Amino acid sequence: MISEIKNYIQISNSIDEILKNSPFKLKYIIEKSGISEPTFFRKMKEKKFNPEELLKIAEIIYPEVNSKDGILKAIEEGLEDVKNGRITEHSTVMTEAKERIARKRNEHLLDK
Repeated sequence: MISEIKNYIQISNSIDEILKNSPFKLKYIIEKSGISEPTFFRKMKEKKFNPEELLKIAEIIYPEVNSKDGILKAIEEGLEDVKNGRITEHSTVMTEAKERIARKRNEHLLDK
């Protein structure tokens, strides 16, 4: 736990360098973070981003890591579903999908 806190402090203290070396323009990062520009620059200057804000910035700067984590999590959840018997037969999935497509097609035709 101590090493994670030290890593957080190090990241927080070097966020300006991390952003400077990012392949993304700062304007893009600010826009995607949802933090107003004046607040973003103030927080960057004071090194006062909270953990959630740093996480959001990291997800913007390193999307491949976030994507990989998401895929691994989905695989783990899928394996847990199989282990616990939460599965659906392929034929059932295909039948339900065809029914949904037919309903959408009918809705689309009725809208015209």
